[in-house]
Amino acid sequence: MTPARIAGILPRDFLEDGVILLAPPFVFRIRSPLPFVWDAIASSYADFSILDDYAFVDFELTIAPVNGLRRWVSPLVNMSIDGVFPFDALPASQAYPLLEWGMNWCVTSTAHHFLMCHSAVLAWNDLAVILPAPPGSGKSTLCAALTMSGWRLLSDELALLDPESLMLSPFVRPVSLKNASIELIGQRFPAADFTLPVKDTIKGEVAHMRPTTESVLQSRTLAKPRWLIFPQYDKDVELELKPMQKAEAVVELAKNAFNFRGFGAKGFSTLGALVDSVDCYRLTYSSLDLALAKFKELGEEVCKTNV
Repeated sequence: MTPARIAGILPRDFLEDGVILLAPPFVFRIRSPLPFVWDAIASSYADFSILDDYAFVDFELTIAPVNGLRRWVSPLVNMSIDGVFPFDALPASQAYPLLEWGMNWCVTSTAHHFLMCHSAVLAWNDLAVILPAPPGSGKSTLCAALTMSGWRLLSDELALLDPESLMLSPFVRPVSLKNASIELIGQRFPAADFTLPVKDTIKGEVAHMRPTTESVLQSRTLAKPRWLIFPQYDKDVELELKPMQKAEAVVELAKNAFNFRGFGAKGFSTLGALVDSVDCYRLTYSSLDLALAKFKELGEEVCKTNV
């Protein structure tokens, strides 16, 4: 079976039957009667593949309007995942962000063969940098900028770590940007392709940046962890990349892990082994250009030493 490109699917096919989207290592069937949801998917997933109807599907997602009188005044949408409704209804304008959040939820709720961390992950020559950080740290802004500067995107949200091999699996998806970051990345990288911004979500104004074609084409290529960097944007600081103690890095990484406790002692030993195998830093920055230059320096240094 040769997968087709999602860009070749007609809107009516999506509206009637849904599409089976291949986003390795997972497969999603997505259904919605809402044309603007299709428009966002067709834009942000244009380089992705779709599968035939008989393909095995990991998750079934449906985004549909909520029935009732208020649909004429303030329309809402609901999302079902495998027949259940894990989230409250949201304004119809937020249907596409809801879909993206739901896809993340599917993975974090079920894919426990991975040790999962809330982190951006990118690779330089298949050597990965893991960027764990809470909301407001500038993680996604930095991730988008690195993606548009030659780094291969593995994920904006999830580090999927194999506990045995310590290799990272890509989960390539659009990069979620919020508020001022949308304009910042759009101006800095004119080639970046975004969905239409959605206002007034729980995260503010949100838009999704399409991943680079090269990142999508390498969405089955594993990466070896090489750096663990905890970023923090601060408009009033000079750039500083400061080495971290390994013990401190393990503690901080555990705080960003979704299922660390579920692994028990294995989870602790896995995080410890990961941290022992990488260079650990804290990054504070105010200038995106200086941060990009520092990451380029890290990548080129590794290439020179063949580490």
